[in-house]
Amino acid sequence: MIASLTSVVVGVVVGGAIWLAVREVFDAGVFARTNHRGAPVLTGVGIVIPITVTLLAGFLRVMQLVTQRAPGWDQLVGPTVTAALGFGLFGLLDDLAGTGQSGGFRGHLGALARGRVTTGALKLLGGGAVALLTSAALARGDEGLIGALRDAAVVALAANAANLLDRRPGRTTKVAAAAFLGLALWSGSPTLVGPGVGVGAAIALLPSEFRERIMLGDAGANALGALLGLATLAALPTATARWVVLGLLVAFNLLSELVSFSSVIDAVPPLRYLDRLGQRTDPED
Repeated sequence: MIASLTSVVVGVVVGGAIWLAVREVFDAGVFARTNHRGAPVLTGVGIVIPITVTLLAGFLRVMQLVTQRAPGWDQLVGPTVTAALGFGLFGLLDDLAGTGQSGGFRGHLGALARGRVTTGALKLLGGGAVALLTSAALARGDEGLIGALRDAAVVALAANAANLLDRRPGRTTKVAAAAFLGLALWSGSPTLVGPGVGVGAAIALLPSEFRERIMLGDAGANALGALLGLATLAALPTATARWVVLGLLVAFNLLSELVSFSSVIDAVPPLRYLDRLGQRTDPED
Protein backbone atom coordinates (compact mmCIF):
# COMPACT_ATOMS: atom_id res chain seq x y z
CA MET A 1 0.00 0.00 0.00
CA ILE A 2 2.82 2.43 0.86
CA ALA A 3 4.34 1.94 -2.60
CA SER A 4 1.00 2.63 -4.29
CA LEU A 5 0.35 5.81 -2.31
CA THR A 6 3.93 6.97 -2.81
CA SER A 7 3.48 6.55 -6.56
CA VAL A 8 0.64 9.08 -6.43
CA VAL A 9 2.94 11.64 -4.81
CA VAL A 10 5.61 10.95 -7.43
CA GLY A 11 3.00 11.35 -10.15
CA VAL A 12 1.96 14.73 -8.74
CA VAL A 13 5.54 16.01 -8.69
CA VAL A 14 6.60 14.69 -12.09
CA GLY A 15 3.25 15.38 -13.75
CA GLY A 16 3.28 18.94 -12.46
CA ALA A 17 6.80 19.47 -13.77
CA ILE A 18 5.87 18.08 -17.19
CA TRP A 19 2.79 20.30 -17.38
CA LEU A 20 4.89 23.39 -16.60
CA ALA A 21 7.37 22.33 -19.29
CA VAL A 22 4.85 21.69 -22.08
CA ARG A 23 1.95 24.03 -21.41
CA GLU A 24 2.99 26.48 -24.14
CA VAL A 25 2.42 23.67 -26.65
CA PHE A 26 -1.29 23.88 -25.89
CA ASP A 27 -1.49 27.54 -26.86
CA ALA A 28 -2.00 26.35 -30.44
CA GLY A 29 -5.50 27.23 -31.58
CA VAL A 30 -6.39 23.60 -32.26
CA PHE A 31 -6.77 23.00 -28.51
CA ALA A 32 -9.09 25.96 -27.87
CA ARG A 33 -12.60 25.13 -26.68
CA THR A 34 -15.30 26.57 -24.41
CA ASN A 35 -16.51 24.81 -21.27
CA HIS A 36 -20.01 24.39 -19.80
CA ARG A 37 -20.05 28.05 -18.71
CA GLY A 38 -18.73 29.39 -21.98
CA ALA A 39 -15.27 30.09 -20.60
CA PRO A 40 -12.31 29.53 -22.96
CA VAL A 41 -10.33 26.43 -22.02
CA LEU A 42 -7.65 24.19 -23.51
CA THR A 43 -8.76 20.65 -24.23
CA GLY A 44 -6.72 17.47 -24.39
CA VAL A 45 -4.34 18.59 -21.64
CA GLY A 46 -4.91 15.23 -19.95
CA ILE A 47 -2.40 13.78 -22.42
CA VAL A 48 0.07 14.83 -19.72
CA ILE A 49 -1.11 11.72 -17.83
CA PRO A 50 0.15 9.19 -20.43
CA ILE A 51 3.32 11.24 -20.90
CA THR A 52 4.04 11.15 -17.17
CA VAL A 53 3.31 7.44 -16.90
CA THR A 54 5.54 6.63 -19.87
CA LEU A 55 8.52 8.72 -18.81
CA LEU A 56 8.46 7.42 -15.25
CA ALA A 57 8.08 3.83 -16.45
CA GLY A 58 11.15 4.28 -18.64
CA PHE A 59 13.10 5.69 -15.71
CA LEU A 60 12.04 2.81 -13.47
CA ARG A 61 13.07 0.32 -16.14
CA VAL A 62 16.55 1.85 -16.27
CA MET A 63 16.80 1.69 -12.48
CA GLN A 64 15.70 -1.94 -12.57
CA LEU A 65 18.45 -2.75 -15.08
CA VAL A 66 21.05 -0.91 -12.99
CA THR A 67 20.09 -2.59 -9.72
CA GLN A 68 19.22 -5.94 -11.36
CA ARG A 69 16.22 -6.23 -9.07
CA ALA A 70 12.61 -6.94 -10.05
CA PRO A 71 10.37 -5.07 -7.58
CA GLY A 72 6.98 -6.47 -6.61
CA TRP A 73 5.09 -3.74 -8.43
CA ASP A 74 6.75 -4.42 -11.80
CA GLN A 75 3.95 -6.64 -13.19
CA LEU A 76 1.58 -3.84 -14.10
CA VAL A 77 3.98 -1.12 -15.29
CA GLY A 78 4.06 -2.27 -18.94
CA PRO A 79 0.27 -2.66 -19.28
CA THR A 80 -0.15 0.70 -17.55
CA VAL A 81 1.96 2.41 -20.20
CA THR A 82 0.09 0.65 -23.00
CA ALA A 83 -3.31 1.55 -21.55
CA ALA A 84 -2.38 5.18 -20.89
CA LEU A 85 -0.84 5.72 -24.33
CA GLY A 86 -3.51 3.77 -26.21
CA PHE A 87 -6.53 5.39 -24.61
CA GLY A 88 -4.75 8.76 -24.52
CA LEU A 89 -4.06 8.59 -28.28
CA PHE A 90 -7.60 7.68 -29.29
CA GLY A 91 -8.95 10.21 -26.80
CA LEU A 92 -6.77 13.00 -28.17
CA LEU A 93 -7.97 12.22 -31.68
CA ASP A 94 -11.54 12.60 -30.46
CA ASP A 95 -10.67 15.84 -28.63
CA LEU A 96 -9.16 17.45 -31.70
CA ALA A 97 -11.22 16.01 -34.55
CA GLY A 98 -14.49 14.94 -32.96
CA THR A 99 -16.17 18.34 -32.60
CA GLY A 100 -19.78 18.23 -33.69
CA GLN A 101 -20.02 14.47 -34.02
CA SER A 102 -22.87 12.48 -32.51
CA GLY A 103 -21.96 11.36 -29.02
CA GLY A 104 -22.77 8.36 -26.90
CA PHE A 105 -22.77 4.69 -27.76
CA ARG A 106 -25.94 5.00 -29.77
CA GLY A 107 -24.69 7.96 -31.77
CA HIS A 108 -21.35 6.46 -32.73
CA LEU A 109 -22.66 2.94 -33.35
CA GLY A 110 -25.55 4.36 -35.35
CA ALA A 111 -23.15 6.35 -37.52
CA LEU A 112 -21.00 3.25 -37.96
CA ALA A 113 -24.04 1.25 -39.08
CA ARG A 114 -24.64 3.90 -41.75
CA GLY A 115 -21.07 3.53 -42.98
CA ARG A 116 -19.70 6.65 -41.28
CA VAL A 117 -16.70 6.16 -39.00
CA THR A 118 -16.58 8.83 -36.29
CA THR A 119 -13.63 9.49 -34.02
CA GLY A 120 -15.81 8.16 -31.22
CA ALA A 121 -16.26 4.88 -33.08
CA LEU A 122 -12.51 4.66 -33.62
CA LYS A 123 -12.03 5.25 -29.91
CA LEU A 124 -14.60 2.56 -29.13
CA LEU A 125 -12.93 -0.05 -31.35
CA GLY A 126 -9.36 0.97 -30.59
CA GLY A 127 -10.05 1.19 -26.89
CA GLY A 128 -11.49 -2.32 -26.93
CA ALA A 129 -8.31 -3.63 -28.54
CA VAL A 130 -6.10 -1.79 -26.03
CA ALA A 131 -8.22 -3.12 -23.18
CA LEU A 132 -7.77 -6.70 -24.40
CA LEU A 133 -4.01 -6.25 -24.61
CA THR A 134 -3.57 -4.64 -21.22
CA SER A 135 -6.01 -6.69 -19.14
CA ALA A 136 -4.25 -9.89 -20.26
CA ALA A 137 -1.52 -9.21 -17.69
CA LEU A 138 -4.08 -9.74 -14.92
CA ALA A 139 -6.03 -12.61 -16.48
CA ARG A 140 -7.14 -15.58 -14.41
CA GLY A 141 -5.72 -18.66 -16.09
CA ASP A 142 -8.79 -20.82 -15.43
CA GLU A 143 -11.37 -18.69 -17.27
CA GLY A 144 -10.22 -18.53 -20.88
CA LEU A 145 -12.00 -16.35 -23.43
CA ILE A 146 -14.96 -15.38 -21.22
CA GLY A 147 -12.69 -14.12 -18.47
CA ALA A 148 -10.51 -12.24 -20.95
CA LEU A 149 -13.51 -10.47 -22.47
CA ARG A 150 -14.88 -9.61 -19.03
CA ASP A 151 -11.59 -8.10 -17.88
CA ALA A 152 -11.18 -6.13 -21.11
CA ALA A 153 -14.72 -4.82 -20.70
CA VAL A 154 -13.89 -3.64 -17.18
CA VAL A 155 -10.96 -1.59 -18.50
CA ALA A 156 -12.84 -0.20 -21.51
CA LEU A 157 -16.02 0.66 -19.59
CA ALA A 158 -14.02 2.24 -16.77
CA ALA A 159 -12.34 4.44 -19.39
CA ASN A 160 -15.70 5.50 -20.79
CA ALA A 161 -17.18 6.04 -17.33
CA ALA A 162 -14.37 8.45 -16.46
CA ASN A 163 -15.04 10.32 -19.69
CA LEU A 164 -18.74 10.57 -18.85
CA LEU A 165 -17.85 12.28 -15.58
CA ASP A 166 -15.59 14.84 -17.26
CA ARG A 167 -18.31 17.49 -17.48
CA ARG A 168 -17.18 19.78 -14.66
CA PRO A 169 -13.71 20.95 -13.57
CA GLY A 170 -11.94 18.35 -11.46
CA ARG A 171 -14.84 15.92 -11.23
CA THR A 172 -13.14 12.98 -12.93
CA THR A 173 -9.92 13.45 -10.99
CA LYS A 174 -11.73 13.65 -7.65
CA VAL A 175 -13.61 10.42 -8.31
CA ALA A 176 -10.47 8.72 -9.64
CA ALA A 177 -8.40 9.73 -6.61
CA ALA A 178 -11.08 8.50 -4.19
CA ALA A 179 -11.50 5.22 -6.08
CA PHE A 180 -7.75 4.62 -6.23
CA LEU A 181 -7.35 5.31 -2.51
CA GLY A 182 -10.09 2.78 -1.78
CA LEU A 183 -8.47 0.16 -4.01
CA ALA A 184 -5.03 0.72 -2.49
CA LEU A 185 -6.34 0.46 1.06
CA TRP A 186 -8.47 -2.58 0.23
CA SER A 187 -5.83 -4.61 -1.55
CA GLY A 188 -2.53 -3.41 -0.14
CA SER A 189 -1.11 -4.57 -3.46
CA PRO A 190 2.18 -3.03 -4.69
CA THR A 191 1.11 -3.62 -8.30
CA LEU A 192 -0.96 -0.42 -8.24
CA VAL A 193 2.15 1.75 -8.59
CA GLY A 194 1.69 2.31 -12.34
CA PRO A 195 -1.94 3.48 -12.13
CA GLY A 196 -1.03 5.51 -9.05
CA VAL A 197 1.40 7.59 -11.09
CA GLY A 198 -1.40 8.37 -13.55
CA VAL A 199 -3.72 9.45 -10.74
CA GLY A 200 -0.97 11.67 -9.36
CA ALA A 201 -0.44 13.32 -12.75
CA ALA A 202 -4.17 14.07 -12.94
CA ILE A 203 -4.06 15.62 -9.47
CA ALA A 204 -1.18 17.85 -10.63
CA LEU A 205 -3.50 19.32 -13.26
CA LEU A 206 -6.27 20.12 -10.75
CA PRO A 207 -5.24 23.74 -10.03
CA SER A 208 -5.47 24.62 -13.72
CA GLU A 209 -8.73 22.69 -14.02
CA PHE A 210 -10.26 24.48 -11.06
CA ARG A 211 -9.34 27.85 -12.56
CA GLU A 212 -11.10 26.74 -15.75
CA ARG A 213 -7.98 27.11 -17.85
CA ILE A 214 -7.85 23.49 -19.08
CA MET A 215 -9.85 20.30 -19.51
CA LEU A 216 -8.56 16.76 -19.22
CA GLY A 217 -10.49 16.00 -22.39
CA ASP A 218 -10.96 12.47 -23.65
CA ALA A 219 -7.17 12.12 -23.81
CA GLY A 220 -6.92 12.41 -20.04
CA ALA A 221 -10.27 11.08 -18.84
CA ASN A 222 -10.16 7.91 -20.95
CA ALA A 223 -6.56 7.20 -19.97
CA LEU A 224 -7.28 7.81 -16.29
CA GLY A 225 -10.36 5.60 -16.35
CA ALA A 226 -8.49 2.78 -18.10
CA LEU A 227 -5.77 2.91 -15.44
CA LEU A 228 -8.42 2.65 -12.74
CA GLY A 229 -9.88 -0.33 -14.58
CA LEU A 230 -6.48 -2.04 -14.47
CA ALA A 231 -6.08 -1.13 -10.81
CA THR A 232 -9.48 -2.65 -10.09
CA LEU A 233 -8.52 -5.93 -11.75
CA ALA A 234 -5.31 -6.01 -9.72
CA ALA A 235 -7.06 -5.19 -6.45
CA LEU A 236 -9.99 -7.56 -6.98
CA PRO A 237 -8.52 -10.77 -8.41
CA THR A 238 -11.51 -13.06 -7.73
CA ALA A 239 -13.91 -13.84 -10.56
CA THR A 240 -16.97 -12.90 -8.48
CA ALA A 241 -15.63 -9.46 -7.64
CA ARG A 242 -14.76 -8.77 -11.27
CA TRP A 243 -18.23 -9.78 -12.46
CA VAL A 244 -19.78 -7.46 -9.88
CA VAL A 245 -17.59 -4.57 -11.02
CA LEU A 246 -18.45 -5.27 -14.64
CA GLY A 247 -22.17 -5.22 -13.82
CA LEU A 248 -21.84 -1.86 -12.06
CA LEU A 249 -19.89 -0.38 -14.97
CA VAL A 250 -22.39 -1.63 -17.53
CA ALA A 251 -25.23 -0.11 -15.52
CA PHE A 252 -23.40 3.20 -15.14
CA ASN A 253 -22.61 3.46 -18.85
CA LEU A 254 -26.13 2.53 -19.93
CA LEU A 255 -27.64 4.95 -17.43
CA SER A 256 -25.68 7.76 -19.05
CA GLU A 257 -27.79 7.31 -22.16
CA LEU A 258 -30.92 8.10 -20.14
CA VAL A 259 -29.99 10.68 -17.49
CA SER A 260 -27.62 13.60 -16.96
CA PHE A 261 -25.18 12.80 -14.17
CA SER A 262 -24.58 16.53 -13.66
CA SER A 263 -28.29 17.00 -12.98
CA VAL A 264 -28.31 14.10 -10.52
CA ILE A 265 -25.24 15.44 -8.70
CA ASP A 266 -26.73 18.96 -8.51
CA ALA A 267 -29.92 17.51 -7.01
CA VAL A 268 -28.11 15.79 -4.10
CA PRO A 269 -26.60 18.36 -1.67
CA PRO A 270 -23.62 16.27 -0.40
CA LEU A 271 -22.66 15.30 -3.96
CA ARG A 272 -23.14 18.87 -5.13
CA TYR A 273 -20.83 20.14 -2.37
CA LEU A 274 -18.08 17.64 -3.18
CA ASP A 275 -18.46 18.24 -6.91
CA ARG A 276 -18.04 22.01 -6.55
CA LEU A 277 -15.26 21.82 -3.98
CA GLY A 278 -12.27 23.72 -5.36
CA GLN A 279 -14.11 25.10 -8.39
CA ARG A 280 -14.33 28.78 -9.24
CA THR A 281 -17.54 30.48 -8.22
CA ASP A 282 -17.00 33.64 -10.25
CA PRO A 283 -16.43 33.08 -13.98
CA GLU A 284 -14.73 36.48 -14.21
CA ASP A 285 -11.97 35.70 -11.64
